Parts: sequence; C-alpha cells; structure tokens
Amino acid sequence: MAYLKINRISKAYKRYPRKIGRIAEWLGLGKRHELRWILRDLSFDIQSGEAVGILGINGAGKSTLLKIITGTTRATSGTIEAGGRISALLELGMGFHPDFTGRQNVTMAAQLHGISNEQITQKMQEIEEFAEIGDYIDQPVRTYSSGMQVRLAFSVATAVRPDILIVDEALSVGDTYFQHKSFDRIRQFREQGTTLLFVSHDPGAIKTLCNRAILLDAGGIVQDGAPEDVLDYYNALIAQKQASREIMQDEHGSGRKSTRSGSREAQIDAVELLVGGQPARALVSGQAATLRISSSTRLPVEELTVGILLRDRLGYDVFGTNTFFHDSSLTEVGGNERFTVDYLFPAMRLGAGSYSVTVALHSREAHVSANYDWWDRALVFQVVPAEGPFSLGVCNLPVQVEWREPQDPSSA
Repeated sequence: MAYLKINRISKAYKRYPRKIGRIAEWLGLGKRHELRWILRDLSFDIQSGEAVGILGINGAGKSTLLKIITGTTRATSGTIEAGGRISALLELGMGFHPDFTGRQNVTMAAQLHGISNEQITQKMQEIEEFAEIGDYIDQPVRTYSSGMQVRLAFSVATAVRPDILIVDEALSVGDTYFQHKSFDRIRQFREQGTTLLFVSHDPGAIKTLCNRAILLDAGGIVQDGAPEDVLDYYNALIAQKQASREIMQDEHGSGRKSTRSGSREAQIDAVELLVGGQPARALVSGQAATLRISSSTRLPVEELTVGILLRDRLGYDVFGTNTFFHDSSLTEVGGNERFTVDYLFPAMRLGAGSYSVTVALHSREAHVSANYDWWDRALVFQVVPAEGPFSLGVCNLPVQVEWREPQDPSSA
C-alpha cells in the first residue's frame, strides 16, 4: 500500500553572522551560529490513493518538506515513513546533465527513479512521444528551453506509474498544452491508485486534483481539510500578510504621525500587535491576537494604569479598557523600572477595515487625574474578512439565521 507518514519533522539551517564563524567552529572555538528553523514539529499522514495539495506563501516550508520526503535533504529531527516507490518532480531539470543528450539523461534519470534498464528500453519511445520535443531528444540539454526541460523531466518521472507521485511547481513552467497533458496523466494515476502530493499556488488545480489540502505557514500546519475550506483560509492569509506588509512599509517610509501628551513620570516605549506570536499589522477577522505595551518609569509613581482604545478609520471609539477595570493596575512603582502588559484577545471580532490603537499610562480609572503618557495612533492595523457570510460594520458578531413558518392565529 502506498502511504506517507510524516512524524514530527523539523528542519533548521545554520546561519553564521560572520563568515569566519564557520571556521571558528571547525577549530573548536565554540558555537558561532544561529539556527534558522524552516519546519517545526510537522506531523501528518497520507493514506493510500489520497491526493493532497500543499499550500503556503513563499518561505512557508513547502519545498523543504518535499525535499526531506524525497531524501534530497535531511531533517534536523523527526522521521518519514513511506510505503511504495516514490517518483518526484521537484526542481526543473533536477538531475539532468547539461552536456549530455536528452536520451542519455532519460536513462540516468530513470535509473534514479528506480526504473530498470529493461523498463527504460521498453518505455523510451513512449517517453519521447509524451515529451514531444522532436529531434532535440538527441541534442545536449543545455540547448533546451525551460519548457522542454520540464516536458522531458515529467515524461521520465511518470513513465512508470509510481506508488507515490510528488509534484512541485515545476509544471507551471510548461506551456498550456503540456500542462493539460500532464494533469490528464496525473488524474489517470489517481484513478489507478497512486498517492499524490501536489504543491501549487493554483487553486483550480488543487480543487480539481486533490481531495485534501494542507496549509503551511512559518514551518507549521495552519489548516488541514477539504480543499475549498483551506483555500478560503489561504486567500485570507495572503490578504492579511499583504496588508501587514504595506502598513509596515508605510510606517518605515513616512514615519508615524501621532499625538503624545503627559508628564512622563512613566512612558510608553513600544506598542506591538502580535498574531501567532509574531509582530503583524493585519489579521483575519475573528483571529486571536495580542496587544503588547512595553513601558518604563522615570520616577516613582503611586499607582499605574495601562489603558487601550481602539478606533476605526473615521476616529470613532470601537473598544476601550484598562488595567484598573481588570483589577490589575500596579501600586507603588519605583523609578527606572520596565514592565510589559499584554491584552490577549481570543477572537478579535472586528469588521473588515483599518483601525488604530491609542495607549495611555495614568493613575486610577481615567487619565484626568494623573496623565503620564497618552499616545494617539500608537499603532495602525488592518482587519481582513474571514471566510463566511459577508458583513458590514466595525464588529463581526457570530450569528445564525433561521426561517420560521408564520403562526396561524386560529390555532392559538
């Protein structure tokens, strides 16, 4: 039976801040590198005959995962268990030698795919016909276009139906005609029982070829389920990251223009929006988020309250609270002390749109008695729509709709 079991796979690469650091480590002069984690504790199973699409933005870890499965890259930790012969089409022309002819490369590549010499001889004409590169089959591969390389690479990888077929984005390089041929062959393999692992940014291809989709982000699984559901979430994730990037670029390019006031016995040092533990400037409506306020005191204060106020793009107050109302304000705070307050939102149910955060440090329940630091528009962020019914306004309330039959007055 053709199956895959991915058990707690992690992958990290060493990053050396200085070139000499690698040599220093070789000489036993201590650790000089930092670890950059590409995959973190990834686990999932793919059953025999299942077709699974892998989605994720650039840098999510998709290609690294496929290389680990095919054995071209070693995992830092974790195990891969595969039942059946794997045939993979990852990077364009991977394994082809530019100075050898297409025919010679077919023989070498087929052997790497576990195809015997006898099978290669039997399948050579079929490979030529499927690739449709004509006389170029006997020319050096360096004379091929990228489309010709992917034609030949796919033809070899699928010359014999594999138990497990892994396909990366390479097919997107080929022309439309060959893409149709390739997808037809993949579909036939599926119907014959081949297990498919398919990476693509094309939602149509994922929906057509796959009965399951897995969304990766920052080296972990964000969602695993029906392709339609996962693709909806993926589109929201892209919109969120695009909005976050645009806001951060605007902050960097033009600087923040905001109003601050207060006596500064205590002051706000930084305000950050965290989504999934990472700084962000956008989130999906209903997503968990944290507002983190880092502050410090210059002088001792008797009582310290940290407050937040969310406003919409028109300046209307949407939501506000402070530590006093949550019975968590500080008393008798010394000078030159640093502290951080996290406001944890299990579900930020704001409507789609732009919002700003105002932060205040004061005493008691309001800033009118002792205003230490009031920072208008300390942070601006975007809320992108979640999957589900369309809604208007500054809040996204959970709601159900029921039709009810009118009651007959005579029956009362």
